[in-house]
Formats: sequence, structure tokens, C-alpha cells
Amino acid sequence: AFTKRCVDLFGAIVALILFSPVMAVVSVIIKATSPGPLIFKQERIGLQNKPFPMYKFRSMVVQDAASEKAKWTVQNDPRVTPIGKFIRKTSIDELPQLFNVLKGDMSLVGPRPERPQFVEKFREEIPRYMVKHQVRPGLTGWAQVNGFRGDTSIRKRIEHDLYYIENWTLGFDFKILFLTFFKGFVNKNAY
Repeated sequence: AFTKRCVDLFGAIVALILFSPVMAVVSVIIKATSPGPLIFKQERIGLQNKPFPMYKFRSMVVQDAASEKAKWTVQNDPRVTPIGKFIRKTSIDELPQLFNVLKGDMSLVGPRPERPQFVEKFREEIPRYMVKHQVRPGLTGWAQVNGFRGDTSIRKRIEHDLYYIENWTLGFDFKILFLTFFKGFVNKNAY
């Protein structure tokens, strides 16, 4: 656990340095093309079932909290801004989560965190769903590099999350990070 945390800190700092030009350009475009905050904060459930604010670049028009919580994003969702479509498809909207990694809310690799209402729903429907909350949630994970991201089978995602938890090694984390660069960033299911 200590080694994984050291890798997270080092990796997040290096990634922030490397991606800072991209993040700066995206920040300017978001502010210039859509009124509202630059960063979107959304409550997610993390390690030991504790809630935390997960950061993303805002990719949608500003909505009231009730309508935002009501549903997942779907294909051709009218709430997504033009720059939002691009940053969601390329996962650039996820880059602010590097700050979640620095804070200790997240890890570079682990199961993706869900919103509270979906955790309540899935814990009733999917056996062993809550096991994923025994580790820090990740920026990327085994499910994501295997294509289970966005509008895909939640059961398959959980199968992959459980496989990751039960077979974790530092080498497995490096494999997932390597695969993320080649097939995890651009995603046809990211609306």
C-alpha cells in the first residue's frame, strides 16, 4: 500500500507537469465557449464507502443539482457542450482527477468510483459489488482498458474490478497504465 501510494504521488505530479499545457488550453476554451465554472465537482463514493468530491473539467451546460443527478450521459446528450464532446471522448475531462490522486481520494489505478445513488442501486443488484470500496478508486482501471467504460455492462465492469482487486500487483498497475495510453483514453462509449 505504501509503495502504491508513492507511485500515485510521483505519477500524478509527473502527469500534471506533462499535461499542464493541454489543461491550460482546455481551460481557456471551456471558459470562452460556455458560461459557468471551469471545474465540475461531483460526489463519488471511495475507499471504505467514504464520499469525496471528484473533479472533472466541465463538459456540460450548467444544470441544477436535481436534474444533473437524475441520469447518466447518453449518446448525443443535448447537455454536452461542443468542447465537452471532444474532452469526454478523449478523456481530457478526467485530468483534474490527478488532484484527487494527490489528495489521496483516488489512486492512478483502481475501480472507477460511482455516484452515491448508483452505489445504493448496484449494492442491491450485483453480488460482491461493495468489495470495490475496499481499495481507493482509480483514474483508470482493468475494466476501462478492457472496454467497459461509459454505457457498457455494469456487471462486466464489476467482474473486472474484482479481478483487479483479487490479483493486484504493482506490475499489474503498470500494465494497466501502459494499456491506458494505447486504448484507454479515446473511448467510443464516452458520451
